[in-house]
Amino acid sequence: MKPQPNVVGGFFAAIWLLIISLPVYLMLRAAFETKAAYSQAGPIGLPTTFTLDNFAYAFEIGFGKYLVNSGLITVGTVAIIFLLVPPLAFTIVRCTNPLVRQVFRLMLIGLAIPAQVVVLPVYYLIAQVGLYNSLLGVILPTAAFAIPVSTLILTGSMREISNELYEAMALDGASSWRTFWQLVVPLSRGGIATIIVFTALNAWNGFLLPLVLTRSQDVMAATIGLNLFKQNFSLNVPGLMAAIVLTIIPIFLVYIFARRTLIAGLTGVGGK
Repeated sequence: MKPQPNVVGGFFAAIWLLIISLPVYLMLRAAFETKAAYSQAGPIGLPTTFTLDNFAYAFEIGFGKYLVNSGLITVGTVAIIFLLVPPLAFTIVRCTNPLVRQVFRLMLIGLAIPAQVVVLPVYYLIAQVGLYNSLLGVILPTAAFAIPVSTLILTGSMREISNELYEAMALDGASSWRTFWQLVVPLSRGGIATIIVFTALNAWNGFLLPLVLTRSQDVMAATIGLNLFKQNFSLNVPGLMAAIVLTIIPIFLVYIFARRTLIAGLTGVGGK
């Protein structure tokens, strides 16, 4: 039987698409329009000019440095998650020691603790070890907050791997390390891509930790730079929109290149 189109679902999907497309259009239109033309036509209307001067202006006031800092924070956080979480998840899935399972349950308590609650103790700890106002002082707490949920996602992906495959590797004489690299990692690429994109998104968009743990513009993240831009240049709406577009592009590219494995990981296919 030929499937019938879901008219109601399509209608609400179109409404949702319109709602999210309108602010994106307004942002892009202002980012590529001159300040004079934008002031004359207002925020709603059709574009009348096209210019890249707003992006040049954003770099002239130092926004490029903020983007580099956010990129370093994101890459550093993702590297820590990539190195720590897959072996940790593999250990949790394959280890039969009850102590390991109890430690895993204890670690998941981190999911219930928002960063706002412990930001002051984190600030004190970072200051005591001499990492305040440094990129590393932002990277380490950001990765720490990402480890519980990343481990939970990846353990779910690794549990989809059948025991028969593990038994085949054992009969072949493979060690745990070889099993991890040759069996678990390839079959968990969807879950790994999921935690990488999730971690990158949270690290790039992080605001609270960079705000509390840094003070100088040399290590300021792009999210803090946008807030500073808004305070100092609020009348230059096209310039502000250009800066926002610059902060969106990197993480959007990450999603574009990883979307297939990301969808597979979210739907549970990555571990099969």
